Amino acid sequence: MPDDKRPIVSVIIKAYNEERHIAAAIESALAALVGIDGEVILADGASTDRTLDIAARYPIKIVRLDNAADRSCGAGAQLGFQYSRGEFVLLMDGDMRLHRGFVASGTGFLRDNPTAAGVGGIMINRDASGLEYAQRVRRHDPDRGPGVVTRLGGCGLYRRAAVCAVGYSTDRNLHGSEELELAARLRAGGWTLAKIDCVAVEHYCHVENPYGLLLRRMKTRNAFGPGEMIRAAFGRPHFGLVLRDDRNSRLCALVVLWWATMASVAAVLRDVDAVVAIAALFAFPFVVMSWRWRSLRHGLYSVMAWNTQALCFLPGFLQRRRPPAEWMASTVVKDPSGQSAQRAAVA
Repeated sequence: MPDDKRPIVSVIIKAYNEERHIAAAIESALAALVGIDGEVILADGASTDRTLDIAARYPIKIVRLDNAADRSCGAGAQLGFQYSRGEFVLLMDGDMRLHRGFVASGTGFLRDNPTAAGVGGIMINRDASGLEYAQRVRRHDPDRGPGVVTRLGGCGLYRRAAVCAVGYSTDRNLHGSEELELAARLRAGGWTLAKIDCVAVEHYCHVENPYGLLLRRMKTRNAFGPGEMIRAAFGRPHFGLVLRDDRNSRLCALVVLWWATMASVAAVLRDVDAVVAIAALFAFPFVVMSWRWRSLRHGLYSVMAWNTQALCFLPGFLQRRRPPAEWMASTVVKDPSGQSAQRAAVA
């Protein structure tokens, strides 16, 4: 399609089984584009609930993965990106609600800052009562406030030209850490990322048993993300940035060191000395994290979450990879414009 027909903004909503939230997410995206030439694309990961039926009520483009086996966190954004046409591309999840003023503020920022590849804003977490999200809210995050950041996370508005310059949006092979990997590629390419003092989205957290969440992350391979990202970056210009900025990979290394230390003590010491030493080593991270959070419950969960990711790091690293820029097999479920699907992402 000629550039003069390209919309200003493509809002890509990534979703899988989001029947509870998808209507609000779509309505918020349409409201945010009032007065702005834009399009809304639902990138569906082969949902098995009523997500598509609900989404079909709205004047948006709906695209769906053909193969459920292709589903991943990285696949969602890339699926939507390959059908998008906007000069700027906003990525959000199906359990988010976009704030009306962010699109205008974000596009204005990117036009005023030509070296910026993307911009984010404030994310408000709703229903963040579970251990996982409660810790996220309380944890120090230098990328949370306004200014230059290492990643956008959750929701971001990206310059299409910058994403095309680094080959593709998010890596379809990643079941987690996909936003950090995209950010690292952009920064290695000479671009910057920033956040502005403006609410971008409200995120409605999934409330469930925290240990059930850890189990689900293993089943869906979301916990494979750190290993998959290190594998994807290995030998590439952004590898150093990934190593420096990925907290989860560093934690995996520390957990493995903890395991190895206990194993070494068991091999060297005998009898009571070994039992005492191993018990002390085993208890150490639980004590430290319980003190850190001022809560035994939070301390226990933190260490269990670390161990879950460490267990999944090697399987993630060894996962078979497909070319990340390869066209994803998918179907256009609905296209209100009536236009045929185009591989606009490479335009």
